[in-house]
Amino acid sequence: MTKNIVLASGNKGKLAEFTQMFQDLAVTIKPQSEFNVSEVAETGTTFVENAIIKARHAAEISGLPAISDDSGIEADGLNGAPGVYSARYGGEGATAQDNYTKLLKELGDNPNRKARFQCVLVYMRHHQDASPVICQASWEGTISDAPHGNGGHGYDPIFVCNEHAKSAAELTPEQKNAISHRGKALEMLLAKLKQLGEL
Repeated sequence: MTKNIVLASGNKGKLAEFTQMFQDLAVTIKPQSEFNVSEVAETGTTFVENAIIKARHAAEISGLPAISDDSGIEADGLNGAPGVYSARYGGEGATAQDNYTKLLKELGDNPNRKARFQCVLVYMRHHQDASPVICQASWEGTISDAPHGNGGHGYDPIFVCNEHAKSAAELTPEQKNAISHRGKALEMLLAKLKQLGEL
């Protein structure tokens, strides 16, 4: 029997990545928009807090188990900014391009280009779940001087990963999922869910 899980996100790029990672399992990842789940205020100061807020909200409204993702990029030259504010770094309603353009501007000619993507995934069986499954992973790299590539989403065009001498936006989806913060966190989550008998 196929299990339905709601993804607590309206991000089409994330939906594509999750769908691909779950494609070999008897699981259908449904976007929260199918259940008219509204965006919820991300009032947490950490990725974990925000991921829990989103998962609980989506599980309560949809009545299904929920997976949420809170992720962002941390630039060492900016003391870890934008971090949890990555999605709205360029201001309310900012596009991905607005966000990474601001990051490049703020970093300027700072020689410290080290950065990493962080991803926290939360799986909540129901909205009152007091012990949600939490997985966290990171992806190390550097910030480029200018955007490169047309793939991926978010900050991918300016993030040069350590594994390949190219931006995340220049990788194929398969290459990216094998090494990315979200790909690694998803592998951990899948293993834990199987162990718990949830899949």
